[in-house]
Amino acid sequence: MYFDSEFEQKLYQQRQEKLQQIATLGAEIGLNPAQATYPNSFTVSAPGWDETQGDLIPWVKRQFDSPESPVTGEQLEADRRQVAIAGRIMAIRLQGKAGFAQLQQGGQRLQIYVRKDDVGENAFALYRLLDLGDHIGVRGYLMRTRTGELTVHVTSTPASQDAPAASGITFLAKAMLALPDKYHGLEDTELRYRQRYVDLFMNTGHSAKTDKPASTVAAPNGSVILSEGAAAVEGSAVEPAEEAPRNVREVFVKRAQVLRALRKFFDSRGYLEVETPMMQQIAGGAAARPFITHHNELDLPLFLRIAPELYLKRLVVGGLDRVYEINRNFRNEGVSTRHNPEFTMLEFYQAYANYHDLMNLTEELIKFVAQEVNGSLITHFNGNEINLGNWTKLSMREAIIKFWPEEFGSSPSLEVFESADSFGRFLSESLKQLRVNYPQIETPSNDLAGVDLERHRYLRSLLVQINGQLLLLRGNFTAFAEIITKTFGISIPAEQLQFSPGELGKAIAGVFEAVAESHLIQPTIIYDFPLAVSPLSKIKPEEPDWVERFEFYIGGFEVGNAFSELNDPVDQDRRFQQQIEQKERGDEEAMSAVDDDYVRALGYGLPPTAGEGIGIDRLTMLLTNSSSIRDVILFPLMRPRQKTAEHVAQKEEQPHGESGE
Repeated sequence: MYFDSEFEQKLYQQRQEKLQQIATLGAEIGLNPAQATYPNSFTVSAPGWDETQGDLIPWVKRQFDSPESPVTGEQLEADRRQVAIAGRIMAIRLQGKAGFAQLQQGGQRLQIYVRKDDVGENAFALYRLLDLGDHIGVRGYLMRTRTGELTVHVTSTPASQDAPAASGITFLAKAMLALPDKYHGLEDTELRYRQRYVDLFMNTGHSAKTDKPASTVAAPNGSVILSEGAAAVEGSAVEPAEEAPRNVREVFVKRAQVLRALRKFFDSRGYLEVETPMMQQIAGGAAARPFITHHNELDLPLFLRIAPELYLKRLVVGGLDRVYEINRNFRNEGVSTRHNPEFTMLEFYQAYANYHDLMNLTEELIKFVAQEVNGSLITHFNGNEINLGNWTKLSMREAIIKFWPEEFGSSPSLEVFESADSFGRFLSESLKQLRVNYPQIETPSNDLAGVDLERHRYLRSLLVQINGQLLLLRGNFTAFAEIITKTFGISIPAEQLQFSPGELGKAIAGVFEAVAESHLIQPTIIYDFPLAVSPLSKIKPEEPDWVERFEFYIGGFEVGNAFSELNDPVDQDRRFQQQIEQKERGDEEAMSAVDDDYVRALGYGLPPTAGEGIGIDRLTMLLTNSSSIRDVILFPLMRPRQKTAEHVAQKEEQPHGESGE
C-alpha cells in the first residue's frame, strides 16, 4: 500500500496496534483473532423489517423518523423496540463513561448511545478503541434524546438458559486510513474522481456542522440528560446559511433509476432488449476514432465498439422489429466536461417508422424518465430552470436564422443555404458587418474595458469559427490552419484537414454549432441535417442534399441523435466508399474499411426504420444538476497518479479526519 504522507503511514501503524488490542478484547469473550477483528457477518434485525425492504438504517428512519408521522419518544420508551443495526462510524464522541456515535448505511445516519453500565466493561473498552470510518454492529432499543433525536440505546444481553450472552457492540472492520476532515469532506475534485469509494460515503448530503453526535450533560440529580451537541446557545450569533452539502450517492442512485425507467418505457412498448458485440472487426456506426486491440488465438486485430448501430439494424433485418440496447461505447478522443472515452448510450430501432415518429417518442421518453426519477418535469442545470414538458422544433437552417447574432448583420434567408457560393458570400459579408457594427472585435479581451466581456469573448469565438468555415468552404486550408494555430495554439498541417472544398453541408453544420448550440437550453429538436455529415441517414426525397435526421438538445448540448435509416444497399455501399476516401485524406474518425456484411444484410431488405441514440451520462447530468460528465460516471478515466515531493508536502499540510475529534 502507498501512503500520501508520513502522518498517514504512522496512523496506519497506530490502527494496526488498535486491531491487536481489539483482538485481545475478543479473546476475553471467547473469540479468535479473525472473529474479533474481521468477522464474516452480523445479523441485523428490527420488528417489521425483512431483507426485501432494503438497508435497515434507512428503513428505521422512514418508519420512526419520517417528518409526516414520527414516532414520539413516549411511544418508543413504552415499546422498547429492540433493533440490531450495522454501519460505518461517521461521527463519535466519548465523555467519561458514556458516548455517542453516528452510524451510516445506505446514505442515512442513525445515532447510537453507549453507556458503560449498559454494555459492560469489555464492550465499552471496545468502544474506546473505535475510530471514524470503522464498521460496527450494535444491539439495543430505540429512544429519543431530549431534543428529539432518534437514537439506539445500546445494551448488552447477559447469558441465559435459552441464549448465550450477546455483546451490545460487535466490531466488524477497521478503517486503517483517516477519513477526510469532517468539516470539509472530500472537496478536491480530482481526488473525488480517483477515490470514488471515499467520495460515496463522505458526500451523502450530510453537513458535519449540523449533524454532530449528541453530548451528555450531567443533571442535578446525577442522571444523564441527552442533548444535541449542535444545540444553539441563547444569545449566540447565528451562522449564515450555507450551500447544501454535496450528495454524490444520490447522483448514482438516480443514475440507476434512469436505467430502470428507460427499460420500463421500452419494455412496455414491446421493444426487446438485446446485446451486441463490444469487439468488432470494423469500427462502424459512428464517425469516431476507435481503440484498437488484438485477439491472440485468432491473430485478429479488433476495435472496441464505437457504436452498436450496424448490429442493431442487422437484427431489424432479421425480423426483430423493435430492439434496444443500453451499451458501453469506447471512443479514443478528447476528454472534457461532456466527453469521456468510455461512456453509456441507449440505442433503439423501430421498423416501419421514420424520424417524425421518433420525435414524438423522444418527448414522451424524456418526460417519462424525468417523472420516474425526480417526480417532476422541472429540472435545474448550470443555473437554468429547464421545463422538460415544453419542447421546441426547429430545422437546422431555422435555428441558424433564429440565433444569428445581430453584430454580424442581418440573419440569412433560406435561399442562402442553397449553394456553396451563396452561403460563402453571406459569411464573407457577415464578417465585414461585424467589424463595422462592433469595431472592438479585434481587441483582445484582456485589453478591453467598458464592455460586456462575456459577450466580447463569445463574439471573438464566433469570428474565429465562422471565418474558419468560410476558409474551408473555399478550400483555403493553409489560411484556416494558420488561424487555428494563432488562436488556439494547435498546429494542424493543411494537408491533414478533414474537409473538401465546396462541402456546403459541413460548413452549414459548423456554423450551426457555433451560432445556435449554446442557446438550446430548453428542450429543442433540431431536424433536417446536411447529407455531408450524415452518412447513415435516409435522404429527404424533395431535397437530395439533406437527410431525415434530428438531434435533441437540452442544457446547451446534444443529448440524442436520430434519423430515418438508410436502407438502400447500393447507396449505403457508395457512402462507405466515400468514408474510405475521407480516411485516406487524413480523417481519423472516418471508417477504414467497408462493412460488406452489413451491406449484404441490407440486400435482404431492411424495412423503413427509424433509430436513435441517447447519451445516458448526459441525460443523468441534466436530471442531477451535475456540471461534468465525470460527476455521473463512478470511475472516470484519469491520468496516472503522479506522486511528487510537492504533492506529499501539500498532503502534510491538509487537515485530517482525526483533527475534528
